[in-house]
Amino acid sequence: MSTPAERVARVLAASPVIDGHNDVAWALRKQVAYDLNRRDLAEHQPTLHTDIPRLRAGGVGAQFFSVYVPGTMTGGSAVTATLEQIDCVLRLVARYPDTFAAARTASEVRAIMAAGRIAALLGAEGGHSIDCSLGTLRMLRRLGVAYMTLTHNQNVPWADSATDVPAVGGLNDFGRAVVAEMNRIGMLVDLSHVAPSTMHAALDASSAPVIFSHSSCRALTDHPRCVPDEVLARLAGNGGVQMVTFVPHFVSQECAEHAAAEDARRHELGLDQVTVFTEHDGEHLDPAALAELERWRAEHPAPVATLVQVADHVDHAREVAGVAHIGLGGDYDGVESLPQGLADVSTYPALLAELADRGWSDADLAGLTGGNILRVLDAAEQVADPGFGR
Repeated sequence: MSTPAERVARVLAASPVIDGHNDVAWALRKQVAYDLNRRDLAEHQPTLHTDIPRLRAGGVGAQFFSVYVPGTMTGGSAVTATLEQIDCVLRLVARYPDTFAAARTASEVRAIMAAGRIAALLGAEGGHSIDCSLGTLRMLRRLGVAYMTLTHNQNVPWADSATDVPAVGGLNDFGRAVVAEMNRIGMLVDLSHVAPSTMHAALDASSAPVIFSHSSCRALTDHPRCVPDEVLARLAGNGGVQMVTFVPHFVSQECAEHAAAEDARRHELGLDQVTVFTEHDGEHLDPAALAELERWRAEHPAPVATLVQVADHVDHAREVAGVAHIGLGGDYDGVESLPQGLADVSTYPALLAELADRGWSDADLAGLTGGNILRVLDAAEQVADPGFGR
């Protein structure tokens, strides 16, 4: 009888991981201002969660690279920064042609993986990236962007975020027009980061399957970024996929409570925007307040999330949405810490081995690693206008 590790190796050989969300492009912006000579991904990079040796060790066959910019960046500045993020990913693909190849469609992903390379897809994280312009949305798709998250941490004028004060009741008329145009041009609607009202409104409006590129389950961790069961239950009817993420305060209730306490202390100190997701991470802010935040952190060490808790979220999503409607979206290089056992992109096999040990079949694991999201990409292409871009 095969061991879980042997089974996982067999599954990954046939169905590599297609991960829904990786922020290495933003990490490269923050760390080295996009100077790729200073972060050679062909070698181990200790300041990153992602490099080529670890992607290979993790069994990654395709990666949605987030072309994220902060929701506090708006207007033309957000569009420009998104284009710079796209440029970064495409330069990585060009720099390592033996490893990466750009992909837009499921058939391209399959062909690239069959050739032994890693398919690089793009995901725009937040509707602010289009500056309320359907023309900009179309241009992002022409540049290869495969999904757009409708919001990030802040509302956009046409959609409510999970972590902002409700403003439009989910989606307004323009928001529904954005969803319809995304369907028409074959761009996946990503509901990570959005409010439950927006999730329901998008599910009502979309004629193609939706995704959650990096979200976990609200029933297990009471955090607004997690997906409620009543939304998960709709995924089967829609055909979509929740790609479970590894962010500690989305998978551990203890970590969520600690994060809420830290957020409250940040607010008291006037440091609400000092997070890994902002442009400057504390530049030009009060040094005394920053020092006080560090003292608070030292006095209140964060709990540690675990691989087992992530597996619990995967199991819960399976129970509610169904085994055909789950995937993985680690959020590597977009977080400051990760669960014990999932420190970087090399660790997907450990999570899969845990699930195999819980009784998951090889076919179930293959759906989780990549089969389910490939089905969604195929379905989106079927809905899209075949004449788009001609």
